[in-house]
Amino acid sequence: MSKDNRSSAVAAQIRAEIADLSPGDKLPGVRELASRFKASAATISEALAELSALGLVRAEPGRGTFVARREPIREADYSWQTQALGPARVDADRASRLGGYGTPQHVPLSWGYLAPELVPGGELTRITARVAKHSRSWQMTPVAGSPDLRRVIAADYTADPGDVLIVPGGQQGLAYALRTLSEPGGHVITESPSYPGVILAAQSAGLTVSSVPADAHGIRIEALADELERTRARVVYVQPTYANPTGAVLAPERRTALIELAAKHGAFVVEDDWARYINLDEKAPRPVFVDDPNGHVVTVTTLSKPVSPGLRLGAVIARGPAGERLQAARAAEDLCVSPLTQEVTHALLTSQAWVRHRGRLSAELTARRDALVRAIHTYLPDVTLQSIPRGGLHMWGRLPEFARSREVAENAYAAGVLVGDGRHFFVNEPSGQYLRFSFGAATEAQAAEGARLLARVLET
Repeated sequence: MSKDNRSSAVAAQIRAEIADLSPGDKLPGVRELASRFKASAATISEALAELSALGLVRAEPGRGTFVARREPIREADYSWQTQALGPARVDADRASRLGGYGTPQHVPLSWGYLAPELVPGGELTRITARVAKHSRSWQMTPVAGSPDLRRVIAADYTADPGDVLIVPGGQQGLAYALRTLSEPGGHVITESPSYPGVILAAQSAGLTVSSVPADAHGIRIEALADELERTRARVVYVQPTYANPTGAVLAPERRTALIELAAKHGAFVVEDDWARYINLDEKAPRPVFVDDPNGHVVTVTTLSKPVSPGLRLGAVIARGPAGERLQAARAAEDLCVSPLTQEVTHALLTSQAWVRHRGRLSAELTARRDALVRAIHTYLPDVTLQSIPRGGLHMWGRLPEFARSREVAENAYAAGVLVGDGRHFFVNEPSGQYLRFSFGAATEAQAAEGARLLARVLET
């Protein structure tokens, strides 16, 4: 038993004893307590400090430790807050599931990050130890981020480094871009199904979210044109490369049409490029940002997905006055992303460790994806996969007509399997019963076991 656990155990025993004492009663001294509990003086002191923090005892220097007076506990009245806060913007049910990852005992068939064994932990540890010795790792960077890191990220987008803004993760980048490019009360259009986090980000910014159907080739352009005419939305959100949850890639002709529509309506396209570095069977399509010279496309990218969920770093890339406004507004929220995190990221991206990691990651995720596909075909023949993704972390499965995604997801959780309830990926009513499957966290053996358990759930 560690010392922390030991001191907590002793504190629990003392707490039980003082329940029968009166306020002002003196406790035995540290030596006596140490002898009684067969613990060190330091452990007894930690236990007493814990009880003091809880207001159960009070220490008087030179006199000892006494049972504290127990004040009557009054039930707090928070009813006034409901009126003061007004209607909630963010869907609490959707938000509660965005970061839900079950317990260590659950088979993770739906999770938006890499499994611990796929994270380049050794390389990150060595790089961090090295760059932490540099004084610049502990000094402020410009608000927009480290110039060196901005140059590295800009290269993949043929962008000017001055157009790159470093942010603490992709989710923060999305929320920040939507809030800055739109006005409260405005509209944002998203493909459907889509990433639940963007729906929450739009709600938080006070925006009305409209949706346009997407298929295996991405957002449907004719429907988007109609929705732009109807809503006069200023922002359109898309995932052109290996979308979450479907794995879809926006078709080349739709990419061109998307830029043309944005130009016609004077709108921004927020390109969520989270999966750029998670390509499996092919080279990832180039960013839509590259084909837009006039600043309609604003790209958000992240390193938290392809490297580690603990590496909270991303970037927003925008040209023209929009980029200037994003960078100017940044100072009001966060003066800079942690310089140490920026230095670690820069060192990783410019090292052979990054090349090796991407190679290993592609091979491992390909094997895991194929294992999950086999498991679904073997144990869940009634589940129809929309397509086999060639990158990213997710695939989209349609349930048989008799099943309901909410019940299936809840019962699967009770059976020890984490799957994504398709309802949360739609803005409004879902067009069918779907589950999201992910292959970044489950091993090949877990994929088979999870599919087998899910089959039992569907049987009942």
